[in-house]
Amino acid sequence: MRCLRKCKGNVPKKSSNNKVLDFLYRTESGRKVLKVLVHPAVSNIGRVFLNTRLSCVFINPFIRANNIDLSGCEKFGFNSYNDFFHRRYRKGYLDIDMNRDDFISPCDARLSVYEIGEDSVFNIKNTEYDLHDLLKDKKLAERYKGGHLWLYRLCVDDYHRYIYPVNGIKSGNRRINGVYHTVQPIANDYYPIYKENTREYCLIKTKDAGTVLMMEVGALLVGRIANDEICAARVSRGGEKGHFEFGGSTIIVMTQKDKVVPDKVYTESTACGIETVVKLGQKVGVMKN
Repeated sequence: MRCLRKCKGNVPKKSSNNKVLDFLYRTESGRKVLKVLVHPAVSNIGRVFLNTRLSCVFINPFIRANNIDLSGCEKFGFNSYNDFFHRRYRKGYLDIDMNRDDFISPCDARLSVYEIGEDSVFNIKNTEYDLHDLLKDKKLAERYKGGHLWLYRLCVDDYHRYIYPVNGIKSGNRRINGVYHTVQPIANDYYPIYKENTREYCLIKTKDAGTVLMMEVGALLVGRIANDEICAARVSRGGEKGHFEFGGSTIIVMTQKDKVVPDKVYTESTACGIETVVKLGQKVGVMKN
């Protein structure tokens, strides 16, 4: 899928790790290596290492390779690679749209917006699935027919913390375990993506936007989901919901029929096979109250 830069800047460059993915998914020897890499024990070892001081040696090369701006960071000394990866911006740095009627992006990402039809099967990262496949809850899936599915794809150079896009009462989190896999499109040449990824979601009951579903999806190796609030709670728009540890990751938001109207640029771009770059807190639609 092509990418449209709606925010200020240039269209992102193709990721430098595509050659690695080509090897893992398009060669026989690579697929043998992949079987080892996706094993939970290997994933856990990788996660432990990326939380150690030894992993700091990867920080500066990563910053240079991806031209990452750290000027807005809360701190500049990092204790591990993961400490750097889910770095927090200082208070007041983020520009969050607080207009009551605006529906906002929960993260920095490449956005696609799909209408949810009666029998919709979504092709996301070249994987086809219906809502029941994704949610493992047929009754819940029915509630979102006629609404919209907002797909936010984070890249490695994005800010990996995410916020609540609405005010409301959230449910407890539901976690669906799976095998970690890369969220980049090439992976689907051999493996399904969302059906294999660990994911976690909650429902947010609001006054202005119906009941909003928000899901986080993990990625290959150590794409860990770290939500701050696991149980039911009152949440505030713009409040931090959690973060991803290392691994390209995805957020899915679902809105009910006639509750939120997406801005046309997103639906029209998606229809043309184009993702749109958005920033955390940016307006992406209007709540119909």
